[in-house]
Amino acid sequence: MADDKVRLGIHELIAAYSDCIDDDRLEEWPDFFVEDCRYLITDRESHREGLRHGVIYCASRGMLIDRVTSTRRVLMYEPHRYRHIVGPVRVGAMTDGTAEATSNFIAVRIMHDGETGIFATGRYLDRIDVRSEPYRFIERVVVLDSRKIDTLLAIPL
Repeated sequence: MADDKVRLGIHELIAAYSDCIDDDRLEEWPDFFVEDCRYLITDRESHREGLRHGVIYCASRGMLIDRVTSTRRVLMYEPHRYRHIVGPVRVGAMTDGTAEATSNFIAVRIMHDGETGIFATGRYLDRIDVRSEPYRFIERVVVLDSRKIDTLLAIPL
């Protein structure tokens, strides 16, 4: 079980991460991860089967930076933004400066015309480096509740 300082640091990391995406500060998004990280968006069935592929897969901070660059300069998609609602964070095992955490989320998508709707629901499965502040994600696996993935999944969840 993590102590209160570690728990608060993990909560701050997860809240700041959501704010970064929701405020369209995507260029800052890779800074929430260690250099040798993993970011994966997958569906519940694939995760349950242990499949390591996903809709978005990045295996280093460099790949996260490339993802932001392509989102800004290459991908063509209808302008939109997210608002994340993240449920209580459960901090689990902590070994050798790495903490495990899980939390549920809802991501609401707001289109450029103001239309708003639930875009994605699921849970975050995190491994977090807590050896120094600010804490960073070693791994963030986004497990979507639905297998149906909207083609507008351009922005990280």
